Order: sequence, then structure tokens, then C-alpha cells
Amino acid sequence: MRERSTSSRRRTAIVGVVAAATAIGSAAAGGTNASAVPETAAADSRPDRVERAIDQLDGLAEELMAKSDIPGMAVAVVYQGEQVYAKGFGVRREGSPATVNPNTVFQLASVSKSLAATVVAHEVTHKSVGWHTPVVRNLPGFRLADRYVSKHVTIGDMFSHRSGLPGLSGNLLEDIGYARGSILKRLRLQPLNPFRSTYAYSNYGLTAGAQSVAKAAGTDWATLSRRVLYRPLGMDSTSSRFADFVRRPNRARGHVEVDGRYVAKYLRDADPESPAGGASSNVNDISTWLEMLLANGTYEDTTITSPKALLPALTPQSVSSPPSDPSAHPGFYGYGFNVGVNQAGHTQFSHSGAFYLGTGTNYVAIPDLDLAIVTLTNATPTGVAETLNAEFADLAQFGSIQRPWWKLYSAALGAESDPVGSLVGHHPPAHPAPAQRLADYTGTYNSPYVGPMDVEKASGRLRIRLGPDSMTFVLRHWDGNRFVYTPRGENAPLGSISKVTFQHFRRGRPAQVTVEWFNKDENGSTNGLGVFHRRTGRP
Repeated sequence: MRERSTSSRRRTAIVGVVAAATAIGSAAAGGTNASAVPETAAADSRPDRVERAIDQLDGLAEELMAKSDIPGMAVAVVYQGEQVYAKGFGVRREGSPATVNPNTVFQLASVSKSLAATVVAHEVTHKSVGWHTPVVRNLPGFRLADRYVSKHVTIGDMFSHRSGLPGLSGNLLEDIGYARGSILKRLRLQPLNPFRSTYAYSNYGLTAGAQSVAKAAGTDWATLSRRVLYRPLGMDSTSSRFADFVRRPNRARGHVEVDGRYVAKYLRDADPESPAGGASSNVNDISTWLEMLLANGTYEDTTITSPKALLPALTPQSVSSPPSDPSAHPGFYGYGFNVGVNQAGHTQFSHSGAFYLGTGTNYVAIPDLDLAIVTLTNATPTGVAETLNAEFADLAQFGSIQRPWWKLYSAALGAESDPVGSLVGHHPPAHPAPAQRLADYTGTYNSPYVGPMDVEKASGRLRIRLGPDSMTFVLRHWDGNRFVYTPRGENAPLGSISKVTFQHFRRGRPAQVTVEWFNKDENGSTNGLGVFHRRTGRP
């Protein structure tokens, strides 16, 4: 394993790069999928243009740091089997003097999916599983709502988001403390979209596929990832365990924006969805991984995966976003990778990662140019990582920035931080109907999906307890038998509100409670999973 340089000047002449995503998609979902991006004439990727683009990278990064006010960022570029640029900007934590460098470890969020797909490709190479192996073969207790789908859904279906699981499946359960096994068990209660004909970006669908692979290998996911990918490549700062991330002395804290400034307010433990979003790494390690991918599965003398096993992951398996008009690029997804053709006519693979609680990441690789770029940031995603890669790509290919990438990405990704809930922006009624006696609402209610919910009276107010750790939320009266509370977690941007409606009164006491937060899918449609029924025999 060669020593990494942290100099931004150690480079060779680069033939060309297109780091611009061919789509501006859902950053909260973690992918950079499709939008109407007009075609551009094929680029004349002269080495002098690329060299000048690298010379401008420092300025581009510093300008984006100033525009966005994010605390820290790290960037690396690889070309023809070596790292040609690696540099850190800003600080690891706001208010601390410790600066970001290429060895600073960031949480990767959904960039983890591409690492996970590489682990699976290794196992496919060694024939412990295949991309078309049914999940239940090695995870026999796994079930979905449809018997046929349960029997036939494959590892590849899960890694290409075509299982029929809705996108939010399992995410809200993680927010209230459920572990991976409990969440995967509850996926059987999720209403399904049509099997293999619809794309829905599902963290826990992919996690179920990865869990099946780990079972086939006879170990847990984090150990398997370390054994077959991180250790062989010398990625010593990379892990799929949260505990390893928090032990790193050189790590970046996640930041969220509060009252116009970024603060290190939360610490996201994504272990339950580790294959889909729980990895952490630095740009030096990711550079090694990208070099291996660009070499078709081999790094120096180490082969991680055969080209045959890797190819399906890096080629279209699902239409992630159909074009909005004939001139637009469609979005495709392979197995854990966004894949497609960029504006210059080059095939490319990429992924973004996003934690609302404080991570924004992106990489882009162009195989026929043997070149890639990765950008990691430590703040709620606003499009900085995608913008930097896109601007650099334009300069490398065309000699000038072709589109207002910061405007496009900050608008698209910034909307993902908008608060959620049907009452957001509404004021309580000036003269609300009175509630019943608070004691009438108390008791234990149950949802097969969410589990038990205790409604208690404390200090003259109602509160609810949810999840295995009894997370507590105070209810505020809104109108009549309707209350509201403020959700917390990765899927609850600041200002989000959930209705809690007590219903079907018997002898003055409600038999049912509907919690809006769990009762809507990502499209706002009712799914019934947030309906809780009073347990019989309980007060």
C-alpha cells in the first residue's frame, strides 16, 4: 500500500473528467438520479484543460465553502491508477481549530451502497451468492407483503430498488430506536408497489439483500466488509460500524443549520442500515476504492471482484427516473450505483450520500477516462459536493462551467430539509374545540408495524412513548381530539409536525389513535401503518 500524498500538486496531466451528475435527484434518498438536463456537444477533453481545472479546484472549493458556510470538506481526484489531488478545507467541528485533511474520516451516508455492492460483487466472484440469488435462500425468515415476491425477490432486486418496497420502508422505525432485525421483520407489513416494474429507493430493502449475503458468508455485515474489501485494499480508516467512526481521533462531526449557522447538534448512528448508509471513510481510502473500480475490480496485485461479477452493478438495472421530455437524460440505477451516460457521451457511475443530521457526499467515476472525483462534507446536504464535482467536470471537459450548478443543486437538495407534516405552516385554531379529560386518552395502544405506544399524563400534559427505548414526545392540544408533537431523527427536519388523532370512542375513551408520522408514505398517501388500537385489558 503506497503512502498517500496530501499535496494538491501531486498529479499527472489528466485527459478529462465529467463529474457533473446527469440528474438532480433526491439527496435525502441518497441518489443523484434524473432531471431534465439538456444535451451538450461532446467535449474536447484536452490535457491542458484538465490541468487548468485541477489548478482551479482549490478556488472552486473555497468559493463553495464561502457560499454555503459549511464547516468542512475534503476532495480527491484519481486518474490512471493513482491519486492526483487530495485536500481538506475548513474544520472538522464548528468552533474547533482542528482542520480537515485528506485523512479526516466522514460518515458516507448512501455512498455506503456502492461500497456494499462491491462487497456483494466479491461474494458473487467467489460464488457464495449470485446477484439473482433469492434473499430468502440465506435469510429464510424474511417476508414481504406478497408471498410470490417474498419467495422470488433477489439480492439484485434489493440493490436496484425494484423489490416493490416503498422508499421510506423502515426509516422511521430506525428513528425511534429499532435495530436492524426488528426493522427487517416489520417490512412484511409494508404495502408493496408492483414487483420489478417500479423503482423506489429503499435503504432497508438494500439492507435486507446485504444481510442475506452476510448470512451466506457466515458473518455479520461489518465484518464481511472489512474482511473482503477494506482490509485487502488497505482502507484502514474505513468501517461499516458506527463505533469505529466515533473512535477515530481525526473525524468530522455532522452539522445542521440552526438560526442561520451550522452547529454540531446530533450524532447519527446508522448501524441498523449499515450496508445502505452506515459506512465511514476518508478521501484517501475512497480514492483507493475508486482506483480498484476503474481497474475493473483489481488494485495493484489484489483482485476484489471479477469483471463479470462487477459489471451488473455498474450497468443499468432499473430506470430510476424517466426523462421528462425527449431531450432529457433518463436516470438509471445498477446494483448500488447510479449509472448512465453524461453530457459528453461517456458512461459514468456515481452516488450521493445525505444525512439531514449532517453529511453530504458525492463521487463520480468515468471508466473510459479512467478518472474519478470524490467530495465529502460535514453538514446537512445543500448540494456542495455535487456542485464542486460538476464544476470541476465542466472545466475539465469544456474549459468553462456550463451551468449554474450551485443554483440548481442548492434549490433541489435544499428542499429536502423542508419540514414535514400536513399542519406545517398552519396555526392552531383560535377557538379550538375542547379536549376530553386527559386521563380518558391514556393507555397502551398498538400498531403491528410501529409496536406499542404508551399515552401518559404527566405535569398536566399528555405524552407518548414509542420504540424499544421508549422515546418520549410531548403532545400539544390542537383541536378537539387532535393533538400534535414534534418528531425527531434523521427523517424529521426542524419544524416538522405530526398529528395524533384519537378516534372511535367507547364509553368516553378512544379505541384507536392515528399517528400521521407513521401513516403516510413518501408520496403522502395513507398506508395504514400509523393506526394504533387500544390494547384490551389495559387502562
